[in-house]
Amino acid sequence: MLLPAKFLLLIFLPLSVALSTLHHGWANYDQTKTLDYTGLVEEIKYENPHGMLQLRHENKTWTVVLAPPSRMNSRGLTKDMIQPGDSVRVVGYPHKEVKEEMRAERIYVGDKKIELR
Repeated sequence: MLLPAKFLLLIFLPLSVALSTLHHGWANYDQTKTLDYTGLVEEIKYENPHGMLQLRHENKTWTVVLAPPSRMNSRGLTKDMIQPGDSVRVVGYPHKEVKEEMRAERIYVGDKKIELR
């Protein structure tokens, strides 16, 4: 039995809106506390919906939420610029509940500063 298109739309449209709203919870980051860390990249994922990297700083590994790849590319941060073992500086905001997670506002790779937001 095929369901009418209107019925499918009524089911999937609210679901897709809810899922997209859940993804970007920037309100979960405390913008009153700026973190500024330099460390070694343990892992990097340059993928949608946003990049992520694991940054080793002072015996802690931070999960750093980056911008979407399209934004990073348009601002000059290409996939090949950061590899595991590289030293980078990240400035951003800590997550309000998840320890050792931050949202990056900018990243410094070598002598280049890239604004991510």
